[in-house]
Amino acid sequence: MSSSAVSPAARLRGLRPDWLNDPKVWRTEVLAGLVVALALIPESISFSIIAGVDPAVGLFASFTMAVVISVAGGRRAMISAATGAVALVIAPLNREHGFGYLVAAVVLAGVIQVALGALGVAKLMRFVPRSVMVGFVNALAILVFMAQVPEMTDVPWPVYPLIIGGLALMVFFPRITTVVPAPLVSIAILTVITVAAGIAVPTVGDKGALPSSLPVPGLPDVPFTLDTLTTVAPYAFAMALVGLMESLMTAKLVDDITDTHSSKTRESVGQGVANIVTGFFGGMGGCAMIGQTMINVKVSGARTRLSTFLAGMFLLVLCIVFGPVVSDIPMAALVAVMVMVSFATFDWHSIAPKTLKRMPAGEIAVMVITVICVVATENLAIGVVVGSVTAMVVFAKRVARFAEVTAVTDPDGGTVVYSVTGELFFASSNDLVGRFDYATDPDKVVIDLSAAHIWDASSVAALDAIGTKYAQRGKTVEIIGLNHPSADLHKKLTGELTSH
Repeated sequence: MSSSAVSPAARLRGLRPDWLNDPKVWRTEVLAGLVVALALIPESISFSIIAGVDPAVGLFASFTMAVVISVAGGRRAMISAATGAVALVIAPLNREHGFGYLVAAVVLAGVIQVALGALGVAKLMRFVPRSVMVGFVNALAILVFMAQVPEMTDVPWPVYPLIIGGLALMVFFPRITTVVPAPLVSIAILTVITVAAGIAVPTVGDKGALPSSLPVPGLPDVPFTLDTLTTVAPYAFAMALVGLMESLMTAKLVDDITDTHSSKTRESVGQGVANIVTGFFGGMGGCAMIGQTMINVKVSGARTRLSTFLAGMFLLVLCIVFGPVVSDIPMAALVAVMVMVSFATFDWHSIAPKTLKRMPAGEIAVMVITVICVVATENLAIGVVVGSVTAMVVFAKRVARFAEVTAVTDPDGGTVVYSVTGELFFASSNDLVGRFDYATDPDKVVIDLSAAHIWDASSVAALDAIGTKYAQRGKTVEIIGLNHPSADLHKKLTGELTSH
């Protein structure tokens, strides 16, 4: 059918988002947003406590982050809100200088994220190896579970059967129907049971008072001076980097789960815009939340921006309009949801004996180091950086072994040809100088690099050093077989790397 034969109604349907065209998608997104909003409440309050601010600050931050990122972000269905990583970074600033400086740091961090996104920092994500990504996911699952341990320690005994019952509902209810997300059913049933039976267990209300009015925008209450800038800048820069790292890693994980692509540059800029807006509304800032994102994408099956937007809107409505009801939700119900999330997030295949037997030792080491660093520091960004650096070292060591040198002397004994194969860079070229027999070689030496590639200045310097050692003995060296990139680099740098 030609484009002219397409009806205006059909053309309009093609322009509308999926959730408007399909009632099933709409229902999934709405219910997913509700589940995420319920899970965000205790998390946001907990992170507010970590940052040393009023619970309303974390709740409003989660509201503004989710709503803004649903429009400005690059990864559909990903949840951004107040997070523990950001809270840990800015807590010292709030403690030492006050809440106004914290808000100023959030706004400045957003500006830095927008700038970094525009400069293309998101492209660095392609240098994160798969083993680091697996370690990141597994460490995250461990952290999500560990965060629930305090809610299961020194609590009334009914908490434990409630958690077990919540887990059982989430496992078996989907076998009956998937129309309503199992986590939502679990939260509703456990709440009804505890309220109707009068069971005394910790509730959401015990975490802190929920706000009763809307947030009001305004400027940070700080003097706009250079001294203020120098005070907040280090914290803002650290927050920007940590937030971007967690957000981009989470976006990549959702890409893999949904088998779709997202714009990491737009996500970086979107995170910055969301933090700027959050700062002007007096929020504590945030970034992508991988636990809530897994609830949204993997547990509830959400795939569009609607679920992210509604998570923020539902959060606000639940706090302001239905605060008393939400306060009665037992923490055991939310703990059960997060335990299920941690179980579903962990990559169990990565630690299966069959997988470990086939996996190179270096890859396993990178994964384990990433997990240990993340769990030990409770900072996903640090674990990813350390894991990536470790992977680079392992890769460099592995590739360096591939540089081989073999010598063939002409029958007349007047020339020796050294064939060099492999990748020449700092790790492999350091040993290159010692692979030649300077004393006994004939007067003419040919170095054949047809099967090699020069990657850096270290390799050019090594070749220059070889030529110098032969020249000191009155012998000549000829280098042949360079491919075009290697020849260009060698021509540009040879003779320029030493002062003598």
